[in-house]
Amino acid sequence: MTLEETRGRRLQGFAIQLVTLTLLPLTALLVIISFGSITIHQNEMRMLISQRDERAVQAATVALSERLNHQAALLQALADRAAAEGGSPETILSDSSYLLNSFDGGVAFYSPQGARLAASTGQAVWSARPIADLIRQTVDKGQPAYSAPFNDSALAGIAFTVAAPSRNQMIIAIGVVSPTALDLLSLTHELGSGPEAHTIVVSADGQLLFESSAKSDPVDLLAHPGVKPALRGESGSTYVNDPQRGTEFAVAYSPVAPVGWALVMEEPWSDVVNPLMQTSQVGPLVLIPALVLAGVALAFAVRSVIRPLQELERQAGKLASGDFTAIERPVGGIGEIASLQLTLARMARQIRAYQDSIRRYLGALTQGQEDERRRLARELHDDTVQSLIALDQRVQLAQHAMKTGAPDTAERLAEVRRLTASLIEEVRRVIRALRPIYLEDLGLLTALEMLTQDIEKTTGIRGTFRTEGAAVRLRPQHEIAAYRIVQEALNNVARHAGASAVRVEAAFIAGSLVVRVQDNGKGFTAPRGAGDLAASGHYGLLGMQERAELIGARLSIQSAPGAGTTVELQLPL
Repeated sequence: MTLEETRGRRLQGFAIQLVTLTLLPLTALLVIISFGSITIHQNEMRMLISQRDERAVQAATVALSERLNHQAALLQALADRAAAEGGSPETILSDSSYLLNSFDGGVAFYSPQGARLAASTGQAVWSARPIADLIRQTVDKGQPAYSAPFNDSALAGIAFTVAAPSRNQMIIAIGVVSPTALDLLSLTHELGSGPEAHTIVVSADGQLLFESSAKSDPVDLLAHPGVKPALRGESGSTYVNDPQRGTEFAVAYSPVAPVGWALVMEEPWSDVVNPLMQTSQVGPLVLIPALVLAGVALAFAVRSVIRPLQELERQAGKLASGDFTAIERPVGGIGEIASLQLTLARMARQIRAYQDSIRRYLGALTQGQEDERRRLARELHDDTVQSLIALDQRVQLAQHAMKTGAPDTAERLAEVRRLTASLIEEVRRVIRALRPIYLEDLGLLTALEMLTQDIEKTTGIRGTFRTEGAAVRLRPQHEIAAYRIVQEALNNVARHAGASAVRVEAAFIAGSLVVRVQDNGKGFTAPRGAGDLAASGHYGLLGMQERAELIGARLSIQSAPGAGTTVELQLPL
């Protein structure tokens, strides 16, 4: 089977999987969502309508309470005026006729003992009205009071009285108001959203004070939904099924605070929801063109998005492996993918430039360090060591001259000689560490052998050095780089490996130099790449890697916990 046939079968299988795993579940999901959304939509609408009706009823009761409080404030102002001026109550009533329009049953002044002082309407009318209990309630509380509704002959209907005392409680102003004067129709005309919406106002004793349409049963008002909770001072909303009318009603209710009345509004659920629900039923029909568009969009996505992204992913993988030219090959697809590829290519070029800059910088830095070490080594060798040797000679002459002197003086001079000799050796050791002069004189192999001997002298780790092949001299920068890599490897063995033996091998084979440092220490988990060296804190290994790259060599590190470590350098000659 050819590569093209294999790729064609993979694409066909991918298309089948795409239909099976994407289009069919998407279709089922859309059908479930469409029909399930009707129920969800209905529940949400029920909650929204109940909240809307409850807020509207509460706003209407607040407005009604403000009107009642305003009437009480008007009466209290009249009572205060009558008590303050000391004039004729009849005159005050006649002068305040503009304030009496809110009281269609009239206004009267009474004393706290119940004596009528003046009235805006006939005396006989006021004699028939329940005033005594209201006056006692007002006097006891010292604030406005409202009576229960009663049938008033003058108004030919239901009315209630409002009483307000003066501040010194010398005069009580009483007004008679009918529900019509409260203009309840204007307060409630915006309640509900359909022709079947119905609003009622019920007094604390169950009397019907107002209804927006003649539908309520006056005998059973207390059993009406929402009336009893509102009379208890509660606000809220509920849904009630009416079997007689065969529909469900949304009921909202709220109390009228000053008088303890109940305002209840109901509207059929069908009047609000049916138009929206009918529109929602058409929703599943939209699935047909939606699915067609989804299929077209999916095919477009496969051709112009998925495949280019897959190719771009492969190129990005090659880029991560170090192939900076792989990302340059166009992958096609939509403009955003092409723009992304251009951005990645530009980033790859920048990274490559940065790597080159870092290598050049490290090369210059390394060369500067080596120059400084060479200078310091020469100075120590030519000046410091020669001076110390001269000092040692002078001490010997002094010791010889002092042989006939005190023995203690000779012993001290001998100690000075020993210390001087030790200092000379230490300075020479520092010189070797800074710049192994014998590397230039005797070559790389001799320098590596001396490094191996030094680790055994300083740490006690048994060191073995072995060579293979015909040795050749390398360029100075290659020799010093190989020397520093082996030196760092041996330092790691001494500091971290916990080894008892280390072996250094140098082989000139097949046109290359292979240097291997192998120990029997505890080992470690070697990083997979050079990029992981810095992240894991192996800066010494990173420096070795950089030195190897500067001279065109390949450095490999093999290690495992408990299996020791092997560092191998391969340098083409």
